[in-house]
Amino acid sequence: METQRASSKTILLIDDEDYILQIVEACIDNFSDWRPVIATSGDKGLAAAAQAKPDAILLDMMMPNMDGFTFLKNLKADPQLADIPVVLITARVDLLEPQKLTKLGVKGAIAKPFSAIKIVPEITKILGW
Repeated sequence: METQRASSKTILLIDDEDYILQIVEACIDNFSDWRPVIATSGDKGLAAAAQAKPDAILLDMMMPNMDGFTFLKNLKADPQLADIPVVLITARVDLLEPQKLTKLGVKGAIAKPFSAIKIVPEITKILGW
């Protein structure tokens, strides 16, 4: 599923929970001029990243089949995709620590549950957009 419109930035949303994707996509649609691209698994996220070349990725860490850790390992191993900034969206409190974020090579993290009204400003702040 992809939303088509003119935009300054493309952001890839990867989460296996459909309602999370719908909420984040609605927030991006209403509170930014970014173009969201949706993927429902790590495998689909890697394919979408290769195709869309997003400006950033918003990544769930706990997904079946390919979790966020494996996704990050595969993303960083691909020279075409390795430099795409990643923001975690996770219920794992331990991953919110700055040392863990640095070790994972991601820009930041947003804790679940998150405020729908604040998620776009949080992404903007983390990415410096």
